[in-house]
Amino acid sequence: MKKIAIVTGGTRGIGHAIALALKADGYDVIATYHGNEEAAQKFRNETGCEALKFDVADYAACEDAVKKVEAGHGPVQILVNNAGITRDGMLHKMPKENWHDVIETNLTSCFNMCRLVVPGMRERNFGRIINISSINGQKGQFGQVNYSAAKAGILGLTRALATEVAAKGITVNAICPGYIETDMTAGMKQEVLDSIIRQIPVTRMGQPDEIAALVSFLASEKAAFITGATIAANGGQYMS
Repeated sequence: MKKIAIVTGGTRGIGHAIALALKADGYDVIATYHGNEEAAQKFRNETGCEALKFDVADYAACEDAVKKVEAGHGPVQILVNNAGITRDGMLHKMPKENWHDVIETNLTSCFNMCRLVVPGMRERNFGRIINISSINGQKGQFGQVNYSAAKAGILGLTRALATEVAAKGITVNAICPGYIETDMTAGMKQEVLDSIIRQIPVTRMGQPDEIAALVSFLASEKAAFITGATIAANGGQYMS
């Protein structure tokens, strides 16, 4: 029987690469998305994977989606919490909506999805949860108090949940990507990108496939003894 994997925010960027990697590993992959219909249809056409539209910040929507996946595909064994947004700005000018939107989408979504799949994983004595955090959740970033707080919160959630479910054969780990070449970074000014690359010891930005390879490993049996870990993939830009 195929193992079922859900990748939130899985139709673009890092999520798209993760979905492809897990499909290549033999998983039945379901990607989620919120708004970009064009990207979702392109993802379906290119991968043959299902793409479900719902808001991961909405618990009831997550509950309906997980039920649909389980009814149509089977129990969820792999969960990759990748969905995320940015609403950058300095704290003293930040509208409260920008704080709440980022916290709900980037952090609360992890609670929502984990809460819905962990009971089944416990019953089956198996599960893999991989949370995508960020270098800025480790070191902080000017103009990103909301994003940095959410991504740091993911690291705490990862460690705490890992202790709760380890005895049930479930691993929970986090990956902290640095600056990766995606649509998000493609929109940045070249001089900004150049200044970032100068801070990276390997002298380049990362590729989505490099993050996807880590997810593939953490989802595999080879990583069964790794849980509660934070894995940095940032080209040496930040070492803790």
